[in-house]
Amino acid sequence: MLRTSPPENLAANRDHDRERKESTEIQTSTPNIVIEDADGAQAHEESPLLPKSRLPRSENRYDYTAVGEVEQFSERRSRKFGRLRQKFQDAGQRVHTIFSTVVTPKQWDRKAIFQTGIVKPFKLLPSVFLGLLLNILDGLSYGLILFPLGEEIFSKTGPDGISIFFVSCIVSQLVYSSGFSIFKGGVGSEMIEVVPFFHKMAYTIMARMAGESPESILATVILAYCLSSIVTGLVFFCLGFFKLGSLVNFFPRSILLGCIGGVGLFLFLTGIEVSARIDGELRFTLDTLQRLIMLDTLFLWVAPLLLAIIYSTINYQRWITNDFFLPAFVITIAAVVYIVAAGTPSLSFDKLRKTGWIFAKPEAGVPFYHFYSLFNFRLTDWGAIVNTVPAMLGLSFFGVLHVPINVPALANTVKEDDVNLNQELIAHGLSNALSGMVGSIQNYLVYVNSVMFIKNGADSRLAGFMLAAATAGVWMAGPSLIGYIPVTIVGTLIYILGIDLLKEAWWDTFRRLALLEYLTATIALIMGLYDFVTGILVGIVLACLVQVVQTSRVKSVRCAFSGVVAESTVRRHPIQRHFLREVGRQTIVVKLDGYLFFGSIVHVESYVRSLIQDETFSKRPIKYVVIDFQHVTGLDFSAGDAFTRMYRLLIRKNVEMILSSVALNGTVGKNLTLVGLLDEEMGDAVHPAPKVFEDLNQALEWCENQQLFEFIRRSKLLGQKEAQEQETRALSISSARQSSRSPSNNYPLDASLASPRKQLLHSATTTTLAEHAHSTVNEQDILTPSKWSELGQPLQLILQTFQDMTDKNEEFWKRAAPYFSRRQLVAGQNLYSRLDDPDGFYLLEQGILRAEYDLEQGRFYESIVPGTTCGELPFFSESKRTSNVFAEKDCVVWCLDREGWGRLCGDSGEGRETEEMRDVAVELLKVGMKLTGERMEAVTSYLVVAAS
Repeated sequence: MLRTSPPENLAANRDHDRERKESTEIQTSTPNIVIEDADGAQAHEESPLLPKSRLPRSENRYDYTAVGEVEQFSERRSRKFGRLRQKFQDAGQRVHTIFSTVVTPKQWDRKAIFQTGIVKPFKLLPSVFLGLLLNILDGLSYGLILFPLGEEIFSKTGPDGISIFFVSCIVSQLVYSSGFSIFKGGVGSEMIEVVPFFHKMAYTIMARMAGESPESILATVILAYCLSSIVTGLVFFCLGFFKLGSLVNFFPRSILLGCIGGVGLFLFLTGIEVSARIDGELRFTLDTLQRLIMLDTLFLWVAPLLLAIIYSTINYQRWITNDFFLPAFVITIAAVVYIVAAGTPSLSFDKLRKTGWIFAKPEAGVPFYHFYSLFNFRLTDWGAIVNTVPAMLGLSFFGVLHVPINVPALANTVKEDDVNLNQELIAHGLSNALSGMVGSIQNYLVYVNSVMFIKNGADSRLAGFMLAAATAGVWMAGPSLIGYIPVTIVGTLIYILGIDLLKEAWWDTFRRLALLEYLTATIALIMGLYDFVTGILVGIVLACLVQVVQTSRVKSVRCAFSGVVAESTVRRHPIQRHFLREVGRQTIVVKLDGYLFFGSIVHVESYVRSLIQDETFSKRPIKYVVIDFQHVTGLDFSAGDAFTRMYRLLIRKNVEMILSSVALNGTVGKNLTLVGLLDEEMGDAVHPAPKVFEDLNQALEWCENQQLFEFIRRSKLLGQKEAQEQETRALSISSARQSSRSPSNNYPLDASLASPRKQLLHSATTTTLAEHAHSTVNEQDILTPSKWSELGQPLQLILQTFQDMTDKNEEFWKRAAPYFSRRQLVAGQNLYSRLDDPDGFYLLEQGILRAEYDLEQGRFYESIVPGTTCGELPFFSESKRTSNVFAEKDCVVWCLDREGWGRLCGDSGEGRETEEMRDVAVELLKVGMKLTGERMEAVTSYLVVAAS
């Protein structure tokens, strides 16, 4: 079909291998090259590969105190106007060159004149004829029904509609062929979707001006048509000039499909109205039905409908794929009508006109420019024009949706890689505005017509000018030919387009669109049967509702982890890690995703509520709920208020809510503060503001620290109880026995164990302490066997750090102690930096170290607490340092340097003592690898959780 929309996948499969054409213009000086960003927005998959400017940053900054740079800034602001001005200058230069050549015979080249003026135009005649034929067919189909012909006032405006159609084609063709469009062979034509909007405007004006003279109504209607074209042109121009072409991509495709279906239904009904020669608007009444089934009317509208169905079936089944099939089909219909009329003596053209098979003759002497006589500003009702503004805006909205579809698809088909959508929007703006100024209507670059025109050899601007001239010739031939056009041809063409658009909107999208989106496309019924503007508004509302429903179905809870899996990157003592994994079920990490709004937050709130339901809570008692916002792009007020409700629910269960990946000055932080969740002044002792951390690692570290505080408290109680037991045992054996029978005396607890949370904590503490009996907590809060308490440093630290990593005793590790040297670090002091040569392996006795990894893949950090190691992998593998490590607090470390490691490995001696030292070195190397393996497991686990 001529006006069918291009395939959706064409724009996505452009051929980027086309060779660039070499410029024929000779530059006398080096040009100033400015590579401009497409839209000034954040980079994405459609952004230019080159940056906006190739200058250093210092040269890009403007100091407005300098006169030269003020001029530079002004030049930058006027660049947009300069490009548009350049287009006009180029067009003027072409005209000047042609004129100079014509008036200067000495410059004539006969061979060039013959080739350019005769041979080349002659070769273009077939394609120009095809383009002209398409324009004529479109004019007869859509230009003829530009006004509602069924109304008495507009019954004689059919020829005027065709003339207006041709003027619109001529203006658009001249604009596109003059260089404002990248497509040299692009075909411009009337925007056929304007017809239902124009009818809406005409009926609105008629209702407002009821009782006024026909001349006043006609003057107001035709002026409203022209003003709507100017409005559409201004919209196109502004979108292109301010580089807002990408905004149209935010309009849902379902609305466009609904509009297409609405136009299709309107055309189908108009086909019945035109073919059946019904007076007035087609109404769904019993009288109209009786009129349609009358024998003298039935064949008038059924015959073209059957012909349209035959053509659509052939075209859909692709039995004939030749581009000339439609023109041949129409010419065949006309030939059959003329043959039947000529071969039947009782039939004459006058009788055929009276019975409705051929259009009535226009009044004698009506010129081709007759529609200009309809303009009369003195008779125009400006109030009625104001009433048509909603229809004008709806028409502009619908027209804007076509360009981002037609232009990329046409560029892909004709292999044009230098397309600028914003420039094409400017071209459309100029053509529509100029068309309205000269008394015509909207137009656009027609996809199918342009493809047929270009593929038939018309890929040049000369062909476009020839098509404009040929169209002007047909226009000037006058409207007298209308009296010989069969109504069946026009009705068939209208039916064909209506069926094709309905098929595109309803049939082609069936089972391809989601049910809700498909229902949105049914706004075509509202457009075709009731009102187009109302249909568009309903479509926008439905699209918003569909968006809310579909977005709400996407679960905003990206994933959830327990503290058993989600661990911080803090390097902890093996006993502490063992305890944290036992009690990790008390921590839940909930990772959210996307934009949180009133629809999607429902799932988040339901999930949090499910965590504290009595049955679930008794099986998995939780203490901390960490809500991570790393993948959240924003939230609305409703979502923020929902988090406040969730916080109150958790507080009642004595569960703490922790927010991670939240910056107080960020979008999420500001929105949560506005609802009062993070406002500390609004909190109280019962409902304090929740803890907020800038990343998940900090939140997990805080939760682990809280759990370890309880573990250390209970461990110290154990030590105190053991001391009391020893004193009691010395006084009374019976008391000791009675004490041993009571399990609660071994690990005294607070009050009762009725709470599931306390039961889990008690179980984890009991399990960990049972594996390390006869141990006490030292000054660094490390659980240490009592027998090591009298050992000096660094042996005690070595045994504390390496326990659970080796089965060697203190006698074995005593050999390694002399090779460690003590160092003290003040807070902020650097221990080593990334890419340094490894000079030592460190054991941390006191304080906290912080390791920061600044890699190409990203940044993360880990804290190193007493009883752990630092720098083992680069040291033992003799590779570069991978992190920057500094003292977060005053620290005491024990260092095994390179020299000590060499002596420990026995590099300078032999004998039994040397072999024993080498055994220590080998065991130390094994421990180092085990420690590295644990660190890799912990860091990898955190990174996977953080990225999930």
